[in-house]
Amino acid sequence: MSERIEIAVLDDYQDVAFTLADWSVVRQRANVTVFNDHLADENDVITRLLPFQVVCVMRERTPLTRQILSKLPNLKLIISTGRRNASIDEKAVAELGITLKTTGYIGSGAPEFTWAMLMAIARNIPLENENLRKGLWQTTIATDLIGKTIGIIGLGNIGAKIAAYARVFDMNVIAWSENLTEEKAAAAGVKLVSKETLLKEADFVTIHLVLSDRSRGIIQQTDLDLMKPSAYLINTSRGPLIDEAALISTLQQKKIAGAAVDVYDTEPLPANHPFRKLDNVLATPHIGYVTEKTYKLFYEDTVTEILNWLNG
Repeated sequence: MSERIEIAVLDDYQDVAFTLADWSVVRQRANVTVFNDHLADENDVITRLLPFQVVCVMRERTPLTRQILSKLPNLKLIISTGRRNASIDEKAVAELGITLKTTGYIGSGAPEFTWAMLMAIARNIPLENENLRKGLWQTTIATDLIGKTIGIIGLGNIGAKIAAYARVFDMNVIAWSENLTEEKAAAAGVKLVSKETLLKEADFVTIHLVLSDRSRGIIQQTDLDLMKPSAYLINTSRGPLIDEAALISTLQQKKIAGAAVDVYDTEPLPANHPFRKLDNVLATPHIGYVTEKTYKLFYEDTVTEILNWLNG
């Protein structure tokens, strides 16, 4: 390749792409532009990406739909961090002759973060910290974990880790998903129950499913209505797994004790969204996978894939 290639690195919110990997060899042969902001409008995305032959995306922050891809005639290579990216139209990528590559992934971040969220809401850590800063002292009574029941919806790699964490805290662990068998549940040390039973009995409900046409909206208002008034809901997987409007209504009416959410229907979360204001919600900006080791692997693998492509 004789002409200098134009490379775009999208949605680097923390501005760390150049510090967590060595881009020097790539930058000797190509122009690399890092974007720290996020564009939601399709036309704005198309305008921004039009000059680039290579686009590096961070997880699912900027969807690459057929509509967008079909208007990027210069695009030759997409590198997506993580092993899969449901927001990229892979059929359109193939039809348009674009190469798609992915990076490695460190799977410990999401379960660790999920447990941190559970502990934070159980022990009222955000509220106690806020009150301490206001000059107050001991304002709430926390929820014990020992003897409580955690209901895990989706017992894959992350769900199984959550089950292991819960057993360390002497919790009762139950699980459900459409394909979960008693044998697999037993192997993870949990009890398989029906979805209805899980929602009725669990003190903490945590969701760990891949978003698909089948799993989208798997938690509806009727499901939330089954939960105990003292129960908490945790979602660190994908926002659309839960009917967001139903969850907001449930929390506004205080039908459950609270929720901890890291994922949303629209990301970044709109400035006026109720999750930013409700006092029974612990909301974080989709940071379950945002760890130093994970990001280092993301960007190092991205550089490797670019060099492999440049070298033909």
